[in-house]
Amino acid sequence: MNGDLREPSAREPLAIRLASHGVQVAFIFGVLFLWFLATNIWRVSSILLPNPVDVWRQLIEVIRTGEFVRDLRITLGEFAAAFVIATILGVAIGYVISRSRYLIQVFEPLFAAIYAIPIILFLPLYVMVWGLGPPSKIALGATISFFPIVLNTVVGFGNVDRALIAAARSMGASNLQMFRHVLLPGALPVVLAGLRMGFTVALLSVIGSETIASLAGLGHRIVNLAENMEMARMFAYIVFVIAIVAVLNAAISTIEAYARWQ
Repeated sequence: MNGDLREPSAREPLAIRLASHGVQVAFIFGVLFLWFLATNIWRVSSILLPNPVDVWRQLIEVIRTGEFVRDLRITLGEFAAAFVIATILGVAIGYVISRSRYLIQVFEPLFAAIYAIPIILFLPLYVMVWGLGPPSKIALGATISFFPIVLNTVVGFGNVDRALIAAARSMGASNLQMFRHVLLPGALPVVLAGLRMGFTVALLSVIGSETIASLAGLGHRIVNLAENMEMARMFAYIVFVIAIVAVLNAAISTIEAYARWQ
């Protein structure tokens, strides 16, 4: 009887994962089907929405020629630099603030209020200071992704169970041992959530800013194709960017899951 009761629960996580993946795949195929109907049956103008077959051919051509390499390298370089800067500053500053209740009361609502501001509105100012090249995109991406990282770091370290801290202190734990065995394990899930949010907004802000004011990058390429009315190739690059974002998101999700289990 006990074996029968445990067996369904053992299968449940796998069933849930398969079901969720099935819904995701069905959603993608549904979008593609509607896209095909719109361009072939409902006769939506190819200027607004090119045929998915043409987009696929252009995507294959883009990958075959390798013309995307330079733009991809620039975009990923800007994103990586922005995320690393935001992570170092966000985690360090967040940890320092979390050690003082007074600092938490001062800076947590301040950072939350600033984070609510659409900082991309200040892109013209960043361009004036750092120019149209990668530095302005790095600075903007780092600024935007800093806030979810620092806020989650403050919350994560600030809400570690005080009883655990007191118990570790009573057993003579050093500051390093306190951080390694009490603070970090207690704060890690929340900090990782902040890093994932920062990862996402850094990537979105870099690509978004490239579409507004830049000299190169995937966002710049997409806008340039739109201005030249090469809609099928523009959509091919959009699909390419979506694929890159999906791969990066899967990678960060895998790293986050691994870190949670350590």
